[in-house]
Amino acid sequence: MMMADAMVEGMDMEAMQNLMEAAAACEQACTMCVSSMLGMDGMETCSARCMNCADMSNTMMRMMMRPAGMEMDAMMAAMQASMMMAKACSAECSMHADMNDHCRMCAKACDELVSACEAMMASMRQMS
Repeated sequence: MMMADAMVEGMDMEAMQNLMEAAAACEQACTMCVSSMLGMDGMETCSARCMNCADMSNTMMRMMMRPAGMEMDAMMAAMQASMMMAKACSAECSMHADMNDHCRMCAKACDELVSACEAMMASMRQMS
């Protein structure tokens, strides 16, 4: 049996599903947050972080949808990168949460993505 096949067999499918859902929700929340800031002065950093986080979230979700082609080190690195981007986006949006509901929802979605990545990574470490 190839390593990819073994990984699919031993994967925590619930953690994988939770990560895909959290990534999709994060992508949507970040995209909505950017849209709500169009034309607002002083929100350039927040907009850029939200756009980057939306892209990272989409990539993470798409990678999780192809577990048969998974390479452990690459997946761990992708989850680490997604977590770092989500933490940066959450921190930025949290600064504006009191003046913009989209920022509050975005920060929450980013935090949920971080939690889902952590759970999936813990699950994957048990497989190796």
